[in-house]
Amino acid sequence: MRNELPLPVSQTLRNDYINEPPIPYVLVGDEAFGLSKHVMRPYGGQNLNVKQRVYNYRLSRARRYVECAFGIMANKWRILHRPIDTVYNLTINIVKAYCVLHNFVTQHDGLRQQDKMAISMFPQLRPHVNEESLAVNFIRYQFANYFMSPEGAIPCQLKKI
Repeated sequence: MRNELPLPVSQTLRNDYINEPPIPYVLVGDEAFGLSKHVMRPYGGQNLNVKQRVYNYRLSRARRYVECAFGIMANKWRILHRPIDTVYNLTINIVKAYCVLHNFVTQHDGLRQQDKMAISMFPQLRPHVNEESLAVNFIRYQFANYFMSPEGAIPCQLKKI
């Protein structure tokens, strides 16, 4: 990543912790993505502790919501089943227009059952090997701690791992 996205300024995860370092806004990825400052991926391996398994569950849950939302939108606007072949800036505006139009139609007409059927529309990507820096692992560690804290935990997470 070239760090060109206009992401919000880093913030602490908990408002009442003065000494907690600010954490950048991140995108969620799976094992196919390299770990970077703004892309979080699951912990790998089988011998994970509870905190790491909860982190993986929460990341997976977030990814499923995104994939489901995209699947619903792509089924309603079938043109999203193929690549958008335009210049970058126009592509951004097209995607924004789809999102606005999708939200408008959903609010006024609801969702059709056939739009809800496809959940995972993303192709499987080949793993990208990336050197994990201490700073990036610290960000992931901070999220894992937050997901186990009273402020960041959700009731069902320990039952789901």
